[in-house]
Amino acid sequence: MSLSLDFLTLPLLAAAGLVFISVLAGVLSARAGFSFLLVFLLVGVLAGEDGPGGLVFDDFRLSFWVGNVALAVILLDGGLRTDFDTFRTGLKPSLWLATVGVVVCAGLTGAAAHWLLDLSWPLALLVGAIVGSTDAAAVFSLLKSSGVRLNERVAATLEIESGMNDPMAVYLTLTCIGVALAVAAGGPSTVGPMEVLRSLLLQFGWGAALGLAAGFGMAELLKRLGRGEDGGGGIRALLLVSAGLTVFAGVTWLGGSGFLAVYAMGVIIGNRARRLVRSSLSAMDGYAWLSQAGMFLLLGLLVTPTRLLETLWPALGISMVLMLIARPLSVWLCLAPMRFARNEIAFISWVGLRGAVPIVLAVFPVMAGIPGAQTYFNVAFVVVLASLLLQGSTIAWSARRLGVTLPDPDDEQQVRQVFGDFVLDAGTTMDNLCAFYGLPVPGEPSQTLGHWLTEKLHRPPVVGDSVALGQAELSVRAMEGGQIRRVGIRLG
Repeated sequence: MSLSLDFLTLPLLAAAGLVFISVLAGVLSARAGFSFLLVFLLVGVLAGEDGPGGLVFDDFRLSFWVGNVALAVILLDGGLRTDFDTFRTGLKPSLWLATVGVVVCAGLTGAAAHWLLDLSWPLALLVGAIVGSTDAAAVFSLLKSSGVRLNERVAATLEIESGMNDPMAVYLTLTCIGVALAVAAGGPSTVGPMEVLRSLLLQFGWGAALGLAAGFGMAELLKRLGRGEDGGGGIRALLLVSAGLTVFAGVTWLGGSGFLAVYAMGVIIGNRARRLVRSSLSAMDGYAWLSQAGMFLLLGLLVTPTRLLETLWPALGISMVLMLIARPLSVWLCLAPMRFARNEIAFISWVGLRGAVPIVLAVFPVMAGIPGAQTYFNVAFVVVLASLLLQGSTIAWSARRLGVTLPDPDDEQQVRQVFGDFVLDAGTTMDNLCAFYGLPVPGEPSQTLGHWLTEKLHRPPVVGDSVALGQAELSVRAMEGGQIRRVGIRLG
């Protein structure tokens, strides 16, 4: 009698085969403009009980565990690649979008769910909280693979926002679940304003403090270890992943936001030990892609398409409200006071990508025993599918259409189209500039061109910003240390 290894080989065959097929399909579909993440999700659906694969999978607890671990790895990888310099333009708007923006977006989407799904307000707001935040996996992946070079203000805002808004989404989801359970039990909600504020401060406070502390400590450890024999950075990447997951688990256990902690940790390590981390980024990229593949495949397996049809039209309605009303309005409220240009606000509104986070959050009500929780999961899945299909596949087109891209530095024709034919030193005084080109002299003629541009923009300048002066258009062409160094001029 021989020992059967079916318990090992069959699950391994299914898992490895699904990853192989999804990656291969993703490579082919990427040429047509579709995202890898969408392919991973659809392969999981097709492999499920309603698809050709016929695999029956309903382990929400395992999916929740894998989803959280995968998101932690993806956020760590994103943090390691975030430059401190981008915080100059991206931190303040990202903080507003990740807090006030998420609340506004969740509230408006909840109102749509209340009307379209005929839900009570606590349950409708729960749906809004589940789908109200952008997804780090989707944003990091699709911006990187879109093939366009965004201006620093837009790119930094999107990336930092996606890395920071998960804590607010988790907090809102758990709060709404607590209210919904209290209402379902027939008693008053025990979640008062002070309890809400205390919980919020605990989540953000512990997450930020412990994440930053772990980042400084890990950066010093890497410096002391040095490069060693592992020139390729593989062992160092494994060290980073294990440390990141330890911080994520520990901070979450203490009641803080593990997502915020692991992202903050990555940012600190990536900037304080940049030379040592650089060789590990290729290995980290592999860990992040494996995390995305496993997470989206499992979440796709959880979905039963025949059940999706029961709430398909209301879910599509919620998706449209989210993409066309809730997200644009929340972005406008947060960014318009900061002097973001209309085209920048429009692009950031459109690229409010939803990915694995809403589906993972939709597992919370299932595990908490909320009545009708499967409906919320199905709605979240449709919202994510619509976002990846409509928004994810049009990133490059919309960026070019809205004029938030920068030219390829090696393409001289593109560079001239954007910045003009002539290059000026930012230290040139305005009176000399205007006298040479016959332009109207501004109020302070002795002011330098760089200072004049900065004042006119009313926001931290980035490469690609432009201001009109008479018949000329002056564009920021090069920055150094947060200061404008070179300016392009196009004469009308």
